Amino acid sequence: MQKIGNSSESVSFVLAAYGNVGAFKYPYFIIILFWYVSICVANTVLIVVIHVDRRLHEPMYILLSNLCVNEINASTSLYPLLLSQMFSDSHEVTLPWCFLQMCCMYTSASAEFCSLAAMAYDRYISICHPLRYNVIMNTERVFMLILVVWMYSFLSFIFSFSFIFRLMFCGNIVNNVYCDHKLIIRLSCSVLVHSFISDIFFLLLSIFIPFSLISVSYMKILAVCRKTSTENKQKAVTTCTPQIISVSNLFVGCIFHSTDFSLLAAHVPGEVNIILSIYLLICQPMLTPFMYGFNLPKIRQSRTMLLFKRKSISLFSKRVL
Repeated sequence: MQKIGNSSESVSFVLAAYGNVGAFKYPYFIIILFWYVSICVANTVLIVVIHVDRRLHEPMYILLSNLCVNEINASTSLYPLLLSQMFSDSHEVTLPWCFLQMCCMYTSASAEFCSLAAMAYDRYISICHPLRYNVIMNTERVFMLILVVWMYSFLSFIFSFSFIFRLMFCGNIVNNVYCDHKLIIRLSCSVLVHSFISDIFFLLLSIFIPFSLISVSYMKILAVCRKTSTENKQKAVTTCTPQIISVSNLFVGCIFHSTDFSLLAAHVPGEVNIILSIYLLICQPMLTPFMYGFNLPKIRQSRTMLLFKRKSISLFSKRVL
């Protein structure tokens, strides 16, 4: 088998999954564009509501804004490539662009878990140590926590997958719609033991450690809620439910992403395989704004007030004119 080489300037991969699009590229393009715009609008609206209403300038909502920014970043790592490849003849992507997409996708995945861990810690302090909450979770520390989340997520990706740039490749056909690192590593000329180690390392840093922090936080919250009044229990459930649903959905998406459906090719259609592999980037970015926007009372009230305020201003302007 001929070696392609390891020069990042010359190596390019063909995303073979686009080969069967055919006449469906126009409806696919419209659907993908609509979903991507909807994700950006929904998350941006939530960010704007939190920014405009000073009552929402609290650690919990600042962390939620960061989560919404991450949803937009994660979506942008995938959907623009999908849209551009719909009308491409070659479906080629160079190694640097592939690495950039992997960096954005996996950094966002890590940031998602870490952001939820930060939000769980915030709820733990709020419910278990309410008198010390304003001291521990002040604005300066919250922004520092957000910076740590992004730096930690980026470095966990770099330490785990930077070796891909040094690989020699003996093939360039990637049977997916994006640069899946597992499929790209399989195209290398030699089987690398440290590729398996890097996967374990990334899972440990980006999923296991944040999930452990989330689990400990909610176990402590549960222990405290058992001893409090019914009203306090209801408040805890209202604020914690969206995070629990988000974490559960993330695990479902991770299972779909990690499962090798090529072994079940006879039973699972190619389109289903592709959809399941990007399940997280389809559902999670839209789940976040709707779960928090409709379930948290303060955001719901603020959104309603902002909407009616705009309507009243518009009506007043028309009467004046």
